[in-house]
Amino acid sequence: MKKLATTGLSFGVLTLCASQLSAQTVTFNPSTYTDLGTYMSWSQSAYTLANYPSDGGSAGGGWSLAALPAVVSGSNLTLSPNVNAYAPGVGYWTNPDGTGANKMDGAVYTETTGVYVNTSLTFTFDVLANTLAAIAPGGGYTADAFIKDFGPGYSYNGEQTVALTPGVQSVTYALTGNNPGEIVQYGFELIGPDANPATVASLGSVVITPTAVPEPATWAWAGSGSLMLLGLLRRRNK
Repeated sequence: MKKLATTGLSFGVLTLCASQLSAQTVTFNPSTYTDLGTYMSWSQSAYTLANYPSDGGSAGGGWSLAALPAVVSGSNLTLSPNVNAYAPGVGYWTNPDGTGANKMDGAVYTETTGVYVNTSLTFTFDVLANTLAAIAPGGGYTADAFIKDFGPGYSYNGEQTVALTPGVQSVTYALTGNNPGEIVQYGFELIGPDANPATVASLGSVVITPTAVPEPATWAWAGSGSLMLLGLLRRRNK
């Protein structure tokens, strides 16, 4: 996956402090951003039912959030099966039986360059719901979170993924090496055939939100409690 439409974006970042730290955590939070990095790749090997001479192979490129589709509403991100590519009667995109002819892989992500070096990076998020149809005409749908590692020029180094299931989740990847041009992407992807707009609602979606962080008052309360406990221990030890 190459960089597409990632200008001015990052997800919320929670770090301890300096870039020299061996472990860092980022948490998904789109609520203060107006754009997300996006990419769509597709292939026909798994879904084409007829032998069209011009079909085959794979391709990819930058698609808009609406085209994936990916919808940001407040602090929530909703991913659902792609309908933008569905074209009845066009054999490259749609099978004769009406199912999608391509395996679509739509990704929404943050990209950084030279930020995470010699770091164990953890990406956290909360999956509110995943109702994607695992079994559907033409093929089922899956969704995952990922951290992908590239060298300069997008030479692929590796990745780590985790399937999106309801609840608070995280994915961790060890970014080794000391390359200032290291490219790191972290985000979400939905994989499955292009879908008929008339029936896409039955195929479900996945909804993701930031991991809950205690309010400042909660932190203050916890801190005061720790101080009280420390005071009691000191008095007992006198």
